[in-house]
Amino acid sequence: MGKVARAQRTASAWAFLIGAVLCFSFFSWFPIVREVIMSFSKPVYGGGNTWAGFANYVRIFHDPTFWQAWRNTLEFTVLALVIGYAVPFFVAILLNELRHARGYLRVLVYLPVMLPPATALVLFGYFYNPQYGLFDRLLHAVGLPVSQWVLTPGGGFFSIAMISVVIASTWMNMGSATLIYLAALQNIPGELYEAAELEGANLFQRIRHVTIPQTRLVLVMLLMLQVVATMQMFIESFVLTNGGGGVDNNTQSVVMLIYQYAFAMSGASNYNSASALGVVLMLVLAAFSGGFLWATRERG
Repeated sequence: MGKVARAQRTASAWAFLIGAVLCFSFFSWFPIVREVIMSFSKPVYGGGNTWAGFANYVRIFHDPTFWQAWRNTLEFTVLALVIGYAVPFFVAILLNELRHARGYLRVLVYLPVMLPPATALVLFGYFYNPQYGLFDRLLHAVGLPVSQWVLTPGGGFFSIAMISVVIASTWMNMGSATLIYLAALQNIPGELYEAAELEGANLFQRIRHVTIPQTRLVLVMLLMLQVVATMQMFIESFVLTNGGGGVDNNTQSVVMLIYQYAFAMSGASNYNSASALGVVLMLVLAAFSGGFLWATRERG
């Protein structure tokens, strides 16, 4: 019976493994391989594709919008790290320190995550409306100049339009990160804080010398996930600017440019150019992820 039971468990394990491999192959690996092949191809009259070499890559690298989209994407990523990465951590610390209404506030913080992203962004688009938006009404009520928010013209680093997009994205996504940080904070032994208080450490010293070191692994993991996610920013700019990429493309992102190559531009080879840009983005994110994991690996 022991051998039969082991054989059954082995067969079950292989069945689950094969099922997982088939799912990944069909839904993840096959599209990646197909994208790489399409990036080196061009359509021919009558259907099908033929080899095009690096023509699609040359095309996207000579497109001025390509470089602007990368600059905007990097700007969004930096601002998201400054705002969207730090804010959930300190919100989690605040929730962890509270003694009353903690459960209610957790639900309140997580509530935007439960909304469909498009719905949450449409709501923020209403707040940003320069004619009847809530934010401009508040600014006008206190005597401050109003703003065009996401419709603000002009580019440059850290523009009003990009900051507005980052604020909307942070509000929409911070709930998940906050709960992860909160779970990590609640696993910190209380004796460490008591010892720090006996040594005379204030709140900021306790955060620096106890909280951050004890949550280092979570901070590192979410940092990498945050960069990978923000580099693929699409729906925020698409919804808030009605698919236009902002004024003079000042909130255009790489993923939005992929979408525009594939669906919003004329020309038979746009799918192939979109595939080429997707491969470039994939290689950049793969290089970052590999370098980040190497730099943060535990050294024995």
